[in-house]
Amino acid sequence: MLDKLREDMKAAMKAREELRLSTIRMVIASIKTVQIDKGEDLSEGDILGILQKAIKSRKDSVEQYEKAGRTDLAEKEKAEIAVLEEYLPQQMSEDDVRALVQKIIEEEGAESKGDIGKVMRRIMADHKGAVDGKRVNQIANELLS
Repeated sequence: MLDKLREDMKAAMKAREELRLSTIRMVIASIKTVQIDKGEDLSEGDILGILQKAIKSRKDSVEQYEKAGRTDLAEKEKAEIAVLEEYLPQQMSEDDVRALVQKIIEEEGAESKGDIGKVMRRIMADHKGAVDGKRVNQIANELLS
């Protein structure tokens, strides 16, 4: 994954795609920072986690910019999200996520909202990057209420 990011960074430099270049540079810097903190190479899962964190941060920024009426900044954040999402695995459809949550609820024997943590941990560990945690939580809340 890191090699692909570096290759894409070079391609963005050559094509003079400023937004793409700055976004990829930012992610590579975040990966290097975590790598230095850990003192070891990162796994694909670790890199996916960094990408998801970057996307989540930008989604929060979009929300804040739109509330403040700064559509120009919101659009820039949305464009960065689009670049970052290219590196995530294919996202599961709404129906697939709902079926998965239902299956895990049954397997875990979850009966109330107090059991959402067990369901969330299992789904997020097994399907990292393929599902949105916020969406899984909403569905789990619906099914366990």
